[in-house]
Amino acid sequence: MSTSALIADDEPLLADYLKSQLANLWPELEIVTVARNGLEALSALHEHEPDIAFLDIKMPGLSGLEVARNANGCHCVFVTAFDQYAVEAFDRDAIDYLLKPYSEERLQRAITKLQGKLASQRPANNSTLLESLRIALDGISPGNAPQRLSWIRAGQGNEVKLIAINDVCYFHAADKYTTVVTREGEYLIRTPLKELLEQLDTDQFWQVHRATLVNVREIAEAKRDFTGRVTLSLKSHPELIAVSRGYAHLFKQM
Repeated sequence: MSTSALIADDEPLLADYLKSQLANLWPELEIVTVARNGLEALSALHEHEPDIAFLDIKMPGLSGLEVARNANGCHCVFVTAFDQYAVEAFDRDAIDYLLKPYSEERLQRAITKLQGKLASQRPANNSTLLESLRIALDGISPGNAPQRLSWIRAGQGNEVKLIAINDVCYFHAADKYTTVVTREGEYLIRTPLKELLEQLDTDQFWQVHRATLVNVREIAEAKRDFTGRVTLSLKSHPELIAVSRGYAHLFKQM
């Protein structure tokens, strides 16, 4: 009898990426469906009764935790963007999780662990997993803040580009998208500037306009014209960045 699994992630590119990785690393595994939200995942659990569920934690409708509570007899692997402070307690044999962006080696470790559990015919113990996860996530508070964002995920065609924060020259918001400008190129993400600011190191990234965040390490020069307007020149990108009057005071000493 073949082993079956479902994937649940509201980001289609990441779901497809995981599916393709599993096809390479575990070709015998049958992916019965790819759910785009928690409600689809719950329905698929009841319809297909898979052996394994790869569940994103943060999904519309129902979270991965809520889906897992109904995954009786199914081994759950959480796929999460919560950083290492949130999930460091899970990195032991009793717990399965994949921290985005996960490496092929990390996915292989999870596969090996799952294959061992399935071969031993040990029942899934999701209640212990869920309680450990709940306690860890409840511990995230302003006084116990997770570490800063260190990478950005951006869609590029059919692939997911992982961009190191230190490689970003600046962010610029327009319409429903934010452009991530790096030394090598430009990428679009849906994360608004306000949400980015909450996750970035504000000593490294300064807001210089209502629509622009700049990596301070990339600033080569700040020029002020006769009207008092400030323009920034960057070290590794030719475009000049306009500073609005409300943020001009940041460059008085430059």
